[in-house]
Amino acid sequence: MEADLKVGFKDKANKMLGYYPEDAKISKSYIAVAFIALLVGGFLGLLQGLNRAGLLELPTWFNYYQVLTAHGLLLILVLTAFFTIGYFYATLSHNLGGLLPKVRKLAWVGFFVKLVGFVLAVIPILMNEASVMYTFYPPMAAHPVFYIGLALIVVGVWLCCIGAFIQVANWRKNHKGQHVPILSYFATGVFVLLFFALMFVAVEVLFMIIPWVFGWVDTINVMVARTLFWAFGHTLVNIWYLTAVSAWYVVVPKVIGGKRWSDLLTRVVIIALVIMNITGGFHHQIIDPGINEVVKFMHVFMSLAIGFPSLMTAFALFAVFERTARRKGGKGLIGWWKKMPWGDVRFLAPFIAMVAFIPAGAGGIAQSTNQLDQVVHNTMWIVGHFHLTLGMSVVMTFFGISYWLVPFISNRVLTPQINRLGVIQTWIWTIGMICMSGAMHYVGLLGSPRRTSYTTYGDHATALGWDPYLMLLAVGGTLLIVGVILQVYAVFNMMFVAPKGETEFPIAEEEDNATKTPYITERWGLWIVIMLIVVAMAYVIPLTEFIVNAPPGSPPFKTW
Repeated sequence: MEADLKVGFKDKANKMLGYYPEDAKISKSYIAVAFIALLVGGFLGLLQGLNRAGLLELPTWFNYYQVLTAHGLLLILVLTAFFTIGYFYATLSHNLGGLLPKVRKLAWVGFFVKLVGFVLAVIPILMNEASVMYTFYPPMAAHPVFYIGLALIVVGVWLCCIGAFIQVANWRKNHKGQHVPILSYFATGVFVLLFFALMFVAVEVLFMIIPWVFGWVDTINVMVARTLFWAFGHTLVNIWYLTAVSAWYVVVPKVIGGKRWSDLLTRVVIIALVIMNITGGFHHQIIDPGINEVVKFMHVFMSLAIGFPSLMTAFALFAVFERTARRKGGKGLIGWWKKMPWGDVRFLAPFIAMVAFIPAGAGGIAQSTNQLDQVVHNTMWIVGHFHLTLGMSVVMTFFGISYWLVPFISNRVLTPQINRLGVIQTWIWTIGMICMSGAMHYVGLLGSPRRTSYTTYGDHATALGWDPYLMLLAVGGTLLIVGVILQVYAVFNMMFVAPKGETEFPIAEEEDNATKTPYITERWGLWIVIMLIVVAMAYVIPLTEFIVNAPPGSPPFKTW
């Protein structure tokens, strides 16, 4: 009897805290896989960096291009997908009163389908049958099993999207007239983008690449395949960005003791990012032949249009920082910065991530400009831009989230020792990424190509001039692997070793006297229809042109 009372009291307490043990297991599993992928992918990245600097010769049975493909697959697909789903499923559970039983089943089925897909994709890489550098980019062709594995990963993510839609729809049905809680609203936007962006790559893999690599058809329409790939790839980058922005808007203000900036502005930013994100894919093909200039201009405009919600975000966040710091006694033009909690890793990591987005975004603008992109397109500049965007702005925000999310879903606490370790890790990661990404940007301007292993091109003077910067790249990569080890240790310490206790799920409240948010922001059907109209305007005409006036198709090529 007494034991039953204790269990009943514990259940009630958990519900009051928004903590549901069965849901926490789902998020813990996803987060654990994400950080294991970070550890393995990080070591592979170090091997790449040392090889690229001419300091390490890789064996023929595990060459540079195998390492590059595995590194990309682990960090670009596995780390980001598993972390995003683990984070937002924890959010939906906490915000919306626990996951529905069928949503839990979808999350677990999606988890194992993705794991099977990942294993199938890795086997051909280890056999040196899939060194296609993690892209679905014909005419390079990998072993069919590689693409079947990727298709299963897509199916697994789709199942999680459907689960999220069911969860949100159920909440709306039982809370008519109410706004979906803001962090779950972010989750809705991210899963909407994931669901529709994956359609492009699913069509490419299922209906074009798999029949081609199995030999059921002789050739593939390369233009169509590349366009479908970038419609997905461009959107994926912005899905990572929207995930990071959710923590900047909602979590960071709570961590620093402040309140959230305008709820209306936040939801407008989410809607804008959902509507405009998919229609920028052609800016990745800006120097490709065979694409009408008008179409390229439209996609460049849509890519740059994302700058508007980004500027709104920058204004809102720095306004929150200043208001909060001044409430705590901060004075002067810049003196109020001293009041920010620089010793709290839950603030420090996402703050540096936000600052890094300024040069990362500026680099993206350069690459969206035809003339400038022709200078940097096939150089290490692009690799540096990608690491600055994903490795700093996105992944450092993931790190910052982990310092409260992992203790929350593990029913443990963040200790001062792990917080201190997190601060050290943040600075090591920052210095390492500045060295590596900065070197990549600069050596790219000097002409060093991307997607190649180390070579001096017969000791050509220009290539030898790249060596000092490639050495700095290797130094940065070495610092980053130290950061990876510290981060993974911190995550698993908080998951299994840290003292038991309650950790808050930090969600900032709106400022006092905030403007009421109109209910039209909840009309997701309307926003999705507008998004589809914009996507149709961007893709129907060029894809029709590529199909009706198709260039000669290409047979599969194995270039390694």
